[in-house]
This record gives sequence, structure tokens and C-alpha cells, in this order.
Amino acid sequence: MHRDSATPPPAATVGPAPGPPPPGGELWEIVGDFRTLLTLPAALALQVAHPAVGAGVADHSVFRTDPWGRAERSLTSLLLWVYGGDRAREEGRRLRARHAHIRGTDTHGNPYRALDPETYAWVHATGFPVMRHGQRYLGRPLTSAREHRLYAEWLQVGRVLGIRDADMPRSVDAFRPYYRRMLAERVEPTPVLRELLSVTAPVPPPEAGPRVVRTLLRALWPVLRPPFLRLRRFVTLGLMPPEARDALALPWSPRQERRLRRFGLLVRGVAAVLPERLRYFPAARRARAEHRAGTYAA
Repeated sequence: MHRDSATPPPAATVGPAPGPPPPGGELWEIVGDFRTLLTLPAALALQVAHPAVGAGVADHSVFRTDPWGRAERSLTSLLLWVYGGDRAREEGRRLRARHAHIRGTDTHGNPYRALDPETYAWVHATGFPVMRHGQRYLGRPLTSAREHRLYAEWLQVGRVLGIRDADMPRSVDAFRPYYRRMLAERVEPTPVLRELLSVTAPVPPPEAGPRVVRTLLRALWPVLRPPFLRLRRFVTLGLMPPEARDALALPWSPRQERRLRRFGLLVRGVAAVLPERLRYFPAARRARAEHRAGTYAA
């Protein structure tokens, strides 16, 4: 499963670099919407449940010291994969270069590399079940046709990231047994996962925005941090697919499920009345406007 560390993993394709998913597709509707912010913690939690990913994040990430900056950079990267046109390819190459030297030993004493095909593919793969599950609460549950379109577009994102077709299930039907096997054989409640679910973690206050806002947040953070961490845990667990929660033995009660459904109803109601300029992130909004005007360059 682990290649010799001296041998770099092959890129996804030979020839012209793959392009981003199609304008106007399922990902264009979902990813740029503000509701994506609510699903990112669940995706990250499922990613770091893989021992190699969890160890890589623990050893090389700034998620403890700069969680807000890391989240912003992750969102910016995700938006580029979907809406960035030529910049999507550049971002895919940048990420592979950034991860090329990330390696170490996990908590079981096994060597890991960020670009090991299984590891890198798992980080990408987790996005699909989390998006699919999140739509049940925050958007519109996927029909079979939409689910297949979404997965095909997510495969295209994988190619942008430099993942070979051979390392990704080629269809929804092929994804299901792969996903079940990974949940049964690979994921576990890693130390990083437990940190991300902790309601006592020493998360620093946000440092973005005007100085007066930053000063106010720093002053109020001792009061704001506990409810924020409880909300983060609730959203992370709730928007993690139930089969993943079961595989990781993470608790989820009928009462929490009812609260999540009410929360989703509120979020959908807010989204329904917001105009596009408020519902979509600026990068997505610009790309969507360019697509409508016929000036978007993929």
C-alpha cells in the first residue's frame, strides 16, 4: 500500500492537464454557497480519521495555532477547484508540490506520505459522501440522476488534484464498496479527530477583519469559545454521514437528529430568501456571472 518514499506517486494523467468541472453543474450550485462552510468540518473530520491523514495534519498543519487561516485557505482552494478555470489546474499543481515532502510516522508506527495514492485519494473521496449527506439537511436531497452527476464532477476535481483515475472509483456504484471498505478497515478515532470534536480545545479567536472587531472578539472569546466549540461538534457530527459515525463509534442521539433537522430547516429558510450576491462567495459569484454573460474561460 505504501510506495518507496524515493518514488514519487504518478500524476493523474499523461498529456494536457485536466480541466475543472463544468460550469453550471451540480458543484457550481453547491460548493460556492455559504452552506458549504457548515459541511467543511465534517469533511475534515472524516479525512483525519484516516491514520496517515491524521498524522500528517498533526505533524505538519497549523490547525491548532491558526485554525481560522487554515479554514480560509482550504475554502479558497476548494473554490478554485470548481470555479477557477485555468487557475484550478495551477492550484492542483501547487497542492501536490506543497504536499510532496509531507511524510512521517503515524501513531501505529507506520510510515506515511501525503501523496501516497490511497491517502491522497481518501482526502478527495470524503468530499462526496459529506456533500451528499449535507444536501439532505441543508439543501435539496439528491435524486439518483443528480447524485451520479455530482460524483462525475467530483471525479473531475480529483483529476485536477492530480489523482489518477486508477486510484478513484469510476462511478457511484464503484464508490459504495470502496467507501464501505475504507470505513471498515482504515478509519479510526485518531487523536486529531478527537481534537476536532473537543468542546474544550484551546482554539484561538479569529484574527481577520477590522481591528475593532478583532479586539472585541479577543475580549469576548472566553465567553464565546465554549458555545462555538459545542456548535462545531454538533455540526461536525450531524453532517458526517451516519455510516461514518457508526464506523468511528461517535455518539448521535435521536434528540440530536431532531435538532439537526430543525437547524437544517432554518438554514434552508435563510438561503431561500438571500439573493445570489449574499448566498454565494465572491469567487463563485463572479464565475457564475461570467458564465451567464458568456465570458467565463474554463
